[in-house]
Amino acid sequence: MIRAGVVGASGLAGGELIRLITQHPELELTFLGGSSNIGRRPSELHPGLRIDRGLTVQPVTEEVAEKVDVLFLATPAPVSAELSSLLADRVPAIVDLSGAFRIRTPELHDRWYPKVRRRTDLADRFVYGVPELIGDQLKDAALISLPGCYATAITLGLAPLTLGLGLDLKTVVVDGKSGSSGGGIQLRTSDLHPFRAGAIAPYSPTGHRHAAEVGDFLERSKPGTIGNLTMSAYGVPNVRGLLTSSYVFTDEKVDQRELNRAYLRFYKGRPFVRVRRHNETLIPVPDPQVVLGSNYADVTVLLDEEGGRIVVLAALDNLVKGAAGQAVQVANLRFGLPEETGLTQQPVMPA
Repeated sequence: MIRAGVVGASGLAGGELIRLITQHPELELTFLGGSSNIGRRPSELHPGLRIDRGLTVQPVTEEVAEKVDVLFLATPAPVSAELSSLLADRVPAIVDLSGAFRIRTPELHDRWYPKVRRRTDLADRFVYGVPELIGDQLKDAALISLPGCYATAITLGLAPLTLGLGLDLKTVVVDGKSGSSGGGIQLRTSDLHPFRAGAIAPYSPTGHRHAAEVGDFLERSKPGTIGNLTMSAYGVPNVRGLLTSSYVFTDEKVDQRELNRAYLRFYKGRPFVRVRRHNETLIPVPDPQVVLGSNYADVTVLLDEEGGRIVVLAALDNLVKGAAGQAVQVANLRFGLPEETGLTQQPVMPA
């Protein structure tokens, strides 16, 4: 068994990690860490979980290295940066779910994460990216940084255009909509039910740091294939799930058939990316509600000939494929397991 620890065990992503790890045939939950809720059991923190395994939340010290083979950091970015510095050469594998090491370029990192001070040498050592795109780099990787939930959806949507077809994307405008769980469980007045229920809140209308990490990653993966990438983000009344609509402008000619083939070819053999036709089901897809509780991402590509643009839609559960599920997926690849191990749960619908 692969011994797994979760830091940030009282948070939403931490709870999802506990749920998935305890159902995993090859992972054994051996440590729960945090700075608050010390001594509390998972069932006290997450009402849906009745699995304690004799573990309670404990402070994180160097001794955790003796208890785990992989440590998942479901912590705020400043905390992840600090813990990574403490444990980087002690724990065999660290999977960080925060934004501490997502953006490689120092200037870009400082712009979007000005309060996150990290070791430069660690930033260069972290492997970043959606596992469907960087699987080969994960074998024996000691430090792994997961993309954000929005970044995962955007990257999965755009990768077949840039890395597959090699199109020069002149401008990409992303419209992102996410449920309330995307903001975690901090107490904010704007998230109280009287304000959040029924709202479509433009909380980041002129830019989002997840778009910055997508641009940074794609530029490093294939320089010169993406120009201006900008994003507007909205909070919607859903609890789970997100949808990104990427409006792509390019001077290169491509037809709908070529796009369909490119996406199917790019994700052939990738069990968690489902390339969908927009009208193939009872409701238009992608739609976040048809992937809830699963590690699937649904992707659709459409050519808008009149508008002179390509429209790429991507939906996923932000707590699973956008966080905990993807973390388990990269751990599977890191330890030589089939990537779908422990992650074959089908979506729950209606939810």
